[in-house]
Amino acid sequence: MAGAVVLALLLLLAAMAAASVAAAGGCAGEAFSANRAYAACSDLPRLGASLRWTYDRGAGGELSVAFVAAPAAPGGWVAWGLNPAGDGMAGAQALVAVPSSSGAWEVRTYNISGYALGEPGPIAFPASDLAAELGADGRVRVFGTLSLAAYGGAGVLNQVWQVGPAVTGGVPAPHAMGGANLAAKAKLDLLTQTTTAASSSSDAIAKKRNIHGLLNAVSWGILLPMGAILARYLKTFRSADPAWFYLHVSCQLIGYGVGVAGWATGINLGNMSNGITYTLHRNIGIIVFALGTLQIFALFLRPKKENKYRVYWNMYHHSVGYTVIILGITNIFKGMTILGVEQRWKTAYVAVLCLLGVAAIILEVVTWGMVVKRRNAESKTFNSASNGHLPRHV
Repeated sequence: MAGAVVLALLLLLAAMAAASVAAAGGCAGEAFSANRAYAACSDLPRLGASLRWTYDRGAGGELSVAFVAAPAAPGGWVAWGLNPAGDGMAGAQALVAVPSSSGAWEVRTYNISGYALGEPGPIAFPASDLAAELGADGRVRVFGTLSLAAYGGAGVLNQVWQVGPAVTGGVPAPHAMGGANLAAKAKLDLLTQTTTAASSSSDAIAKKRNIHGLLNAVSWGILLPMGAILARYLKTFRSADPAWFYLHVSCQLIGYGVGVAGWATGINLGNMSNGITYTLHRNIGIIVFALGTLQIFALFLRPKKENKYRVYWNMYHHSVGYTVIILGITNIFKGMTILGVEQRWKTAYVAVLCLLGVAAIILEVVTWGMVVKRRNAESKTFNSASNGHLPRHV
């Protein structure tokens, strides 16, 4: 049964990787309404967004764009803009697409002076031909033409983009503050028709965040629950003794080792991300790491089976182990929210947990059946030996 779980897990991870490859580099094949066509396109590195554009230097520096992204939630908003003053939100000249009360989509322009959206109004780049529409795939297409004549004809611009969860009373709600949201910026090279990361340091942080999340998901969220399942159910099978113990210890040690790497990456991220603290996520991570370390050292203090204190050690070991698993899985979902990962990765991880859960339920039924059968057999043996009477004492 454990082998089937591992095989299914590997197949799922392979499918996830294949889906990721298939989803990459697909911007060039998309067609737009009203026969809109563009000279260049780029899959942007965050939030599943993409940009198409045509730049005409001889026509007053006109930049025609089509920005495509999915809102953070149904009824949410999407935005794209250029920032002549920096590489972040403050100073951005943005096109924001929101759903109107009639159900159609409209585009508003915002001159963002700080870290709040503010009120719609004119932007530094005169905008025309603004339009937006919701596609059948749930993504919003934002169209517009910007005049860059006042920008001096420079070929490299700072671009930013964002997605939001809701529009209340016509006002876009604040976007999430996850890693993908904070890193949604890049350089747009109009002359070579490419986009590059806005900051190598922010790219390095984003990569480390992804590595941190992956290591912790595999360790605390997959390997440790698998080790617990192996220990709880395989030891019921007499033929699996003592193999179940070595499988359990191996799984937990590997999981702990991967978890230490993930925890160390998280510490490094904290040092690199000055001013950004996810207090609850950090505190749960510290608790999980401390309890996991305690479990490892407790192996060296494990009493022998015949020791009268073994029952208390078992109670401690089981309670701390299940606490680590529950807190670890909880923190993984919190980390996914912080990273702003796509829903498909959350769904894939939930599928892995469901697979482990189903395996545990099946094994629970099987092992309880075996225990009941053994008890009945032992009871019959006892009754047969005593002929149904208690032994007499002289």
